[in-house]
Amino acid sequence: MSWQTYVDEHLMCELENGNRLTSAAILGLDGTVWAQSSAFPKFKPEEIKAILKDFDEPGSLAPTGLHLGGAKYMVIQGEPGAVGAGGVTVKKTAAALVIGIYEEPVTPGQCNMVVERLGDYLVDQGM
Repeated sequence: MSWQTYVDEHLMCELENGNRLTSAAILGLDGTVWAQSSAFPKFKPEEIKAILKDFDEPGSLAPTGLHLGGAKYMVIQGEPGAVGAGGVTVKKTAAALVIGIYEEPVTPGQCNMVVERLGDYLVDQGM
């Protein structure tokens, strides 16, 4: 299965309420795009570096917020392996970042579920 298929079928899938994430992507830990939806924002390398830093130093994004494609998201939760922010969920695997962006009526929990499910699968596959 191609990385684009993971984005198209597993991240941009239809949710129980008929809605979808706004955009999604799978990035290598070096910031290279493995696959992305058409609406995924053009991001800056320093935005990805800041997200990765928060996995190593949990809470580092809390004072400044998570920035992606110039948009700022308030960080409201962080747990090992996943950084959640209003509008964005990021799951880190051994080799990649799985990112989902949502807008209402999609809920944070729905976005978390979609992103973490794929991320957990990739972790199980050693990715």
